[in-house]
Amino acid sequence: MNSQEILRFCLERGFLLDKEILNLFNEEKDIESLKLIIEQIKDYTNQRIITKHLFDQNKEKVMQIFSAFPKENQQRLEKLKVKLGLSIEISKEFSIEKKAQKVIGIANQNLNEIKILSTIPNFTKKLEVSDFTKYFRNRLSEMKKILQSHVSLNNLVSINKISGNKQGISIIGMVSDKRTTQNRNILFDVEDLTGKIRVLINQNNKKLYEKAEEICLDSIVGFNGSGNNEIIFANDIIFPDSILQEKKRSPIEEYALFIGDIHFGSKLFLENSFLKFIDYLNGKLGDRETDKIKYLFVVGDIIAGVGNYPNQERDLKIKDIEEQFIGLSEFLEKIRKDIKIIVSPGNHDGVRLMEPQPLLNEKYAWPIYDLKNILFTGNPSYVNIGSIKTFPGFDILTYHGVSFPYYANTIPRLIKEKALNSPDKIMAYLLKNRHLAPSHSSTQYLPSEEDMLLIKKVPDIFVSAHTHKSAVSYYNNILTISTSSWEGKTAYEEKMGNEPDFCKVPLFNLKTGAIKILDFEEDKEMLK
Repeated sequence: MNSQEILRFCLERGFLLDKEILNLFNEEKDIESLKLIIEQIKDYTNQRIITKHLFDQNKEKVMQIFSAFPKENQQRLEKLKVKLGLSIEISKEFSIEKKAQKVIGIANQNLNEIKILSTIPNFTKKLEVSDFTKYFRNRLSEMKKILQSHVSLNNLVSINKISGNKQGISIIGMVSDKRTTQNRNILFDVEDLTGKIRVLINQNNKKLYEKAEEICLDSIVGFNGSGNNEIIFANDIIFPDSILQEKKRSPIEEYALFIGDIHFGSKLFLENSFLKFIDYLNGKLGDRETDKIKYLFVVGDIIAGVGNYPNQERDLKIKDIEEQFIGLSEFLEKIRKDIKIIVSPGNHDGVRLMEPQPLLNEKYAWPIYDLKNILFTGNPSYVNIGSIKTFPGFDILTYHGVSFPYYANTIPRLIKEKALNSPDKIMAYLLKNRHLAPSHSSTQYLPSEEDMLLIKKVPDIFVSAHTHKSAVSYYNNILTISTSSWEGKTAYEEKMGNEPDFCKVPLFNLKTGAIKILDFEEDKEMLK
């Protein structure tokens, strides 16, 4: 019906629309605004046939036309703006204004509930070799501060201070090489800011040998042993490690939920299960506990993205990244507004792949920036929730987990344990190393002055995604949570032998410390 009315309007004024534009307009309900747009474009261009190409050639004028509409009309025409390639220029001004209002509102209302403890620095300069050198030197200095507190590192010296034969000395250094000798001993090349030395691990010391196998390249550890300025024969290895002295308990009973890997826009997106989850959040499934849900963490890959791997378009139901964000926003908007949603990016979400990753790019993600109950963080991020005057709250470290496959396929113990299907083991390994990607080749990274992937502050909760595998565990009192997927099993996962979990949602009680897994997979009941 829309197309007939629009065609009649055009014919009465002596011009035509091509089929592509007519199809775009046919989906819109604001007929009067469409007529105004068409008439002004015709008058401006003096063309008798209005085409998509004509809109592309005159974007500046089209922007002026849209901008002149009342904001209510602009909102109704958001999808049309996207299809005409105008959403970035026109909508961004509106969304930035909304974003500012939203951030101010949250700061005023919930200052003691959510605190973003980390910020991703801007980095615009051209990268040089010196940036990487400085990056690793700063990491070594920071990690040395952590390791120096370990009492087992007796008689700690710099490498260039070792002379003669020394007994019972300790060094802290970065492992630049690792190899196995003909005698099956492990030999490391270790560097600090003063020099380089070899460290030998004897195969006959089985306990120490197992520790040595855990060491990855570029990690920073301590060694205790004896030797000279050429080689140290180690009798102990000290990892920086993450240890939480005690588990916290809030005086207020409220809940936090954790999800990731929504992959909205994929043909395999489990829409019915996600809608069931939203109904649960909104109390429509009859669960009394839902009114105590205050926080929902979404840890990356919230959309399927575009061009993330060869021939991805075959797997996409929605092939435009902005359209994916628009569609996802319509789902997230259904969630009741007193639940604060904390969103961080993943490798599918249209941000740079180099870590740390900044906030979602508003150029594409503007639809969810307009939602008032969403807070945005980078990847990784530190977020504090549940703090009040008498309680410090919970420090939560979120990391999407792109580095995980490297360690699952490199560290002998993790290989044996098939750790991609047990991601909590990878998380424990990284907590032990106090770094989310200690090896240079485990992820793409930005050599910023401060190493944002270093776990400087020990979290109460460490949350990840990426593996599509649900896992909940504790490591040295730190709660580790890996989220499942809202996308069906992919051909890649089938090929690699991965066994993903679907639609599992960990629920954490801030008062009791209890955690349970809710199951929203179709035809299954929630776990009680």
